Amino acid sequence: MKKEFAVIGLGRFGGSICNELAEQGMQVMAIDIDEERVNKFAAVASHAVCADTTDEKVLKSLGIRNFDHVIVAIGDDIQASILTTLMLKELGVKKVSAKAQNDYHEKVLRKIGADHVVHPERDMGKRIAHNMVSNNVLDYLELSDEHSIAEVVASEKLGGNSIIDLNIRARHGINIVAIKRGNDILVSPQADELIRAGDILIVIGADSDINRFERKAL
Repeated sequence: MKKEFAVIGLGRFGGSICNELAEQGMQVMAIDIDEERVNKFAAVASHAVCADTTDEKVLKSLGIRNFDHVIVAIGDDIQASILTTLMLKELGVKKVSAKAQNDYHEKVLRKIGADHVVHPERDMGKRIAHNMVSNNVLDYLELSDEHSIAEVVASEKLGGNSIIDLNIRARHGINIVAIKRGNDILVSPQADELIRAGDILIVIGADSDINRFERKAL
């Protein structure tokens, strides 16, 4: 069974989610209060609807509670974002993800029941800054305020050593969850796996531990 998604707010963030879900063959309803934006997504989404989602009757008429996952990507109107999220949860939507403008907005969204809150601008800024500072870090994905997954290029210093030799978990508090080597990817590599210089190590752990690993081991 394909999951059914609804994306509310078709700005840059909501629009990109809508495009990606549609590309993956998902059923997507695209919703915005701006008719021009809705028309832009009419050919992309399964359904594109011009609607005010702060109106409970409108949400009910869209059958919103039947969707597996609703993404609230409303841009600058924090009040509309909060009201929409609140009503979605009250109507019994299983999973609601919402875009936050700032930390206060995030607190409110979490209080009223949003299952997942994203800060696209802050998170992207953090990733770009991290990539600028470290030559070895290819990508950085925040899991929570203190934990992340990072793609790190193995240096000459690490090359030729096995995971058990390096004792990365005990020394640095992080785990290697996969190794990318050319076109291959080793998921959950064995302790005796030899790391080669140039391997991409996918590591998970606290931000402070990942930073320490970058400084000391690479």
